[in-house]
Amino acid sequence: MQVPARLQEYWRRNLNLTGILLVIWFVVTFVLAYFARDLSFNFFGWPFSFYMGAQGALIVYLLIIWYYASAMNKLDKEYGVEEEEIE
Repeated sequence: MQVPARLQEYWRRNLNLTGILLVIWFVVTFVLAYFARDLSFNFFGWPFSFYMGAQGALIVYLLIIWYYASAMNKLDKEYGVEEEEIE
């Protein structure tokens, strides 16, 4: 069974978006959190490393989820594979 070129392009763009967001997640989770402990300044009265671990990463995770959902809705509409709205 051969998949149409348009659906292959849709899947490629979907994987690209997912890959980019996973790289951002990895950087925030492991790289920034690891190196944040070397930063010795206060951020809203807390050490920056604490803020990154306790608050900053969660905010970035929520932004990643929001961006993925909105980008995929736009991509779905562009390729005509959006879900039907339930009324």
